[in-house]
Amino acid sequence: MPAARYRCRSCGNLTRFDVTLSRRTRAFHHYTVGGDLTVEDEDVLDERIEEVSCRWCGSPRAVEPMAAGSSGAEGGDEGGAGSAVVIEEAT
Repeated sequence: MPAARYRCRSCGNLTRFDVTLSRRTRAFHHYTVGGDLTVEDEDVLDERIEEVSCRWCGSPRAVEPMAAGSSGAEGGDEGGAGSAVVIEEAT
């Protein structure tokens, strides 16, 4: 699953965001005889992005996902003032 691109309507940031997500995975855990763990073959079963906030101005309410292939230069305010990015994606 490709990572989403975001844009902050408040300060114009296109590159720095704090993303909080929940992920459920299935993985093969391989322990050595000495007890060291190596995690192999990890599959993401479910992933939900809970919140995205701007690293520059700190606002979680002004961040919006960008349309695929968008450079962010267009501007647009489709989300409306005060809307927060809450994205739930299942794989």
